[in-house]
Order: sequence, then structure tokens, then C-alpha cells
Amino acid sequence: MGDTGDVPSSAAQSAQSDQMTPQPGLFVRLRNAFRPQLTPEVHEDAPSEDVRSPGSVLGMLNLRRMRVEDVSIPKPDIVAVPVTISKDELVEVFRDSGLTRVPVYDGTLDTPIGTANLKDFALRHGFNGKSPTMDLREMVRPLIYVPPSMPLGVLLQKMQAERIHMALVIDEYGGTDGLVTIEDVIEQVVGEIEDEHDIEEAKSWIMEKPGCYLAQARTDLDDFEAEIGMTLTDPEEVDEEEIDTLGGLVTMLAGHLPTRGEVIVHPDGPEFEVVDADPRRVKRLRVRLAAASNG
Repeated sequence: MGDTGDVPSSAAQSAQSDQMTPQPGLFVRLRNAFRPQLTPEVHEDAPSEDVRSPGSVLGMLNLRRMRVEDVSIPKPDIVAVPVTISKDELVEVFRDSGLTRVPVYDGTLDTPIGTANLKDFALRHGFNGKSPTMDLREMVRPLIYVPPSMPLGVLLQKMQAERIHMALVIDEYGGTDGLVTIEDVIEQVVGEIEDEHDIEEAKSWIMEKPGCYLAQARTDLDDFEAEIGMTLTDPEEVDEEEIDTLGGLVTMLAGHLPTRGEVIVHPDGPEFEVVDADPRRVKRLRVRLAAASNG
């Protein structure tokens, strides 16, 4: 993918093949992931065919060989709220981020006190609109705190045992270093999990309003250019031979892997807001055309 940096040729060929064949459902992927896998016998003198980093291949082995630091969201990308936040402000955070759980802190993110759950908030304050003044401390649920070196398998067991789906990664000085969810862990076994709020697989983009699109980063660049009626690869900063997707274009314009919330402005006017991303790739973008940006 154009938005994930260099990929070994064998992995690229596999990705192209995957695009041409239907992807199995979540339950099929789970069944296959937990099915014992046979490891072919390798002779010492035989040349190594392909050396892949942990996480480049899905499966149960990732729970043992990958660490929390391999999948965690870095601290600057964490969406969190202060315990003093108002009800209306919390509504905006849930609405804008699309998240159902956010960490809560007292003062700074280095002093977390738990997590706020959208379901708890909706049941107490979201239906009749006449609830008393919100005290977020009354709704805060516990978090798990883990070191970056913890194996993913250990973290998954801990999450299952404590029935907590979110963990903060704590550095050697006790400060917050990152965040990881149970979904981040399971995706290393079965692949990306999309729910009903994600853009449908068949749709690469949707128009939120005239001049404003919500698009998947893997959207084909030629198709999107045809949709908006303009070429995005004319500027000198863009080498169209090196990119095929919107995510690749945005990464090239930014000069680095963009993070969630970052806005990259195209030289010809359109704005690209990173709506969803993880430490490895951009996932979704909000594209505002020049006319919409000025409006």
C-alpha cells in the first residue's frame, strides 16, 4: 500500500492477490488463526526464502513474539479527556473521534484515573437530556497499566481475566507512553476488524456533504480524482509513479506517516484530515475540497 512505506515484494504480491479474492469473514479468520499450523522442516544449509518482521504475518505466533510497544498508539495520538470536562464537551469528543471508550486524566495524561465509556454516559445522560450536572468521576471505569515490553499474549489474558478492554502503556518513569485496546491485539491474529460504523467494504468513500468526503486511505487515486473532477498529482511534491492511493498521496505530501487528527493541505487547495490511523498506517481520511474549506 502506498501509505505504509516499503513492503517486501512477496508481501506486495500477496496483497495484490488478496484484493482479487474475497476476504474470509471474522469467524472464519478466528477459526483459522486458532487452528494448529504445521511448520515445514528447514535444513540448516537451505537458504532463507523470506524473513518477515513480527506482525507482517497474521496468526497466533504474534501473541508470543510481539510486544505491546509493537501495536500501541503513541501518546500524542491518544484521544483522552480531563475529569473536569463538561457534558457537552464530552459529547463532542465521542462524536468527533468515533470512539466508545476514552481515557480520563486528572491534570495531565501522565496522571490517568480510568476510562469513560460511551454506553455509561448515554444511559445516565444521553436520552432525556434532563439529567443532573455530570460528574465524570462517578462513571470512570478502571484501566489496565502495562509496560511496553509485555507480550501481547500476556496482555490478552490479563484483559480477559479483568474484563477490561483498554490498557495504558507506562514508561519507566511512570508516565503514559501509549495506549492499546483488545481490538489492536486481536487484529494481529485475524487481521483488521471493521464494525458497522466503518465505511462499507464496497465503498471507498462517502460524501458527507457537498465538497466533503470521508474516504478510506486505500481508495484508488485515479477513481477519486474522477469523482472530484480534479487532478491531485500535478504539484512538484508528488511523484505519481510512486503512489496509487489517497493514503499514499497524503503520506508523500506530509513527508512522514501522518497521525490521527493531523491536517495536510494540498498545494492546490484540498485539505486531508486524518480521521483514523495507527502506528503503522493511515486508515481513513476526511477530504475537504477548496470550495468547502473556504465555505
